Amino acid sequence: MAAGRGGARFVGFAFYARSPRAVTAGEAAALAAKVPSEVSKVGLFVDPDDDQLAATLERVALDLLQLHGSEAPGRVAQIRARFGLPVMKVIKVATAEDLVGADDYLEVVDRLLFDAKAPAAMKNPLPGGNAVAFDWRLLAGRRWARPWMLSGGLHAGNLAEAVGISGAHAVDVSSGVEERPGVKSPEKIAAFLDQARAL
Repeated sequence: MAAGRGGARFVGFAFYARSPRAVTAGEAAALAAKVPSEVSKVGLFVDPDDDQLAATLERVALDLLQLHGSEAPGRVAQIRARFGLPVMKVIKVATAEDLVGADDYLEVVDRLLFDAKAPAAMKNPLPGGNAVAFDWRLLAGRRWARPWMLSGGLHAGNLAEAVGISGAHAVDVSSGVEERPGVKSPEKIAAFLDQARAL
């Protein structure tokens, strides 16, 4: 896999049917078997119930659960306790006010991920992966008691600027390394990872 060869620390599998990147548990299991052991396998879920999580984890050996929906802190705590896996909660950002809610999750997550909130005018937006960025200055100088990642509209061409402004130590990319929605480009993945290493 291009991500593993290029030095990515995480690879993600989207278990959200509306996403053009969605995979079944069987497809994810086959792909996960090819991921190097030093690379963490992340499952992206949107407001999952326990049955979906249990059925997926029966098939796929995930290392981290990324919750990309409207999961409240209590629900996040339940998932983390029941399934015994680290959890990353996605915080959707458009304004400084959106960052306030991040503090509510600090006691129940292992990581935070700040992604762009879909614009109100966007037709049929996804919970993430909309190729939209937010104002990275909103994160500048901010600190949280958990590791955090930056996402939203990133690609090799703007990664250095995004990291320089936000201060992010880790980044997440999806649409920025695709030929079209759901179809990854090995060349774009390599270029993104090369840029990340250079930083």
